[in-house]
Amino acid sequence: MAEILMKNQLTIVVPAYNEAETLSTYVYELDSFCVENKIELIIVNDGSSDNTKDILEKASSDLRSTFKLINHKINKGYGAALKTGLSNVNTQFAVTMDSDGQHRFEDVLKLKEQQNLTDSDMVIGSREINSSGLYRAIGKKIIKKFVKMVARADLKDLNSGLKYYKTDLVKRYLKLCPDSMAFSEIITLTFLTQKHLVTEIDIQVNDRVNGVSTINTKTAFEAILEVINLVMLFEPARIFFPVSFFFFLMGMAWGLPIIISGQGVSVGASLLLLFSVMVFLVGLLATQLSYIRRDIALNN
Repeated sequence: MAEILMKNQLTIVVPAYNEAETLSTYVYELDSFCVENKIELIIVNDGSSDNTKDILEKASSDLRSTFKLINHKINKGYGAALKTGLSNVNTQFAVTMDSDGQHRFEDVLKLKEQQNLTDSDMVIGSREINSSGLYRAIGKKIIKKFVKMVARADLKDLNSGLKYYKTDLVKRYLKLCPDSMAFSEIITLTFLTQKHLVTEIDIQVNDRVNGVSTINTKTAFEAILEVINLVMLFEPARIFFPVSFFFFLMGMAWGLPIIISGQGVSVGASLLLLFSVMVFLVGLLATQLSYIRRDIALNN
C-alpha cells in the first residue's frame, strides 16, 4: 500500500552528533523558524557522547511544537542518522541540513522556491569550493570529475548537507545509501543515474562556531569507494567498456606495425587484445548482474 504523505508540506531533518555547544541555542532558533513557516522538524541524535541528548530532550520538552526527537542508542554514522530521520518524514517534501549552524534558515525557502519553479526531484544548496577548506575542496573536485564521467552531470557541490527532496523518491533509495558521510554523494548520484531532475542553487554558509568538522581524508576516500560501488550497481558498463576499449587500442597500436612489417603476430599485442575481450565480457556480465541487484534493492 502506498504511503500517504501530507501534500505540499515540508519537514526538515537534522542529524546531530556531539554538537551540544551549538545546539544549546541553535535548536531553539531552528524550531522558531519552522513554526513560523509551518515546517515540521525531526532531529536525530546519533548516539552522541557529550550532552547533546540532554540538550535536545530539554528543548523538545520546552518547545512542545512540531519538533520530533529520535535518539540512536549508539553512534551509527551520519548517513544512518539521515536515513532514520527521512524514514520518519510524513510530508511531501523533505530537507536535510547539518546541526553545526553553518546552514542558513533562509536558504531552505530558496530551495523550496527552486523546487516549485522547476518541479525538481532534488535541489542542492551549493557552497563555494573555497568555503570547504583546501583538502576538502580537492576531494570534492575529484569526486565531481568522477561523477561527471559516470553520470554525465556537472554539479558544483555533490556532498552538500543542504538538500531538498521529494520524499517518496528519497525514501525509495535509502537502502542503497551508506551509513557513513558518503551518504550525501551517493543519494545525489542515485538520483542522477535514475534520471531524476536534480538542480542546484548557490548558498552561503556561516562559519562553524563550535566543534570540529568530522570530514577528513578518510571520509573522502570512503566516498570515492562508495561512488564506485554505486556505479557498479547502476552503470558498470561505464567502467568496463572504456577500459576494454583502451586495451583494444593499445593492442592494435602495438600489433599492427609488427604485422604490417611482416614480423608475424606480437605475443604482447595478442595478450592486450585478449585482455580487452575479457574485460568487455565481464562488463556484459556485470551489467546483467546490476539489473538483478538493482531490482532486489529497489523492490524489497
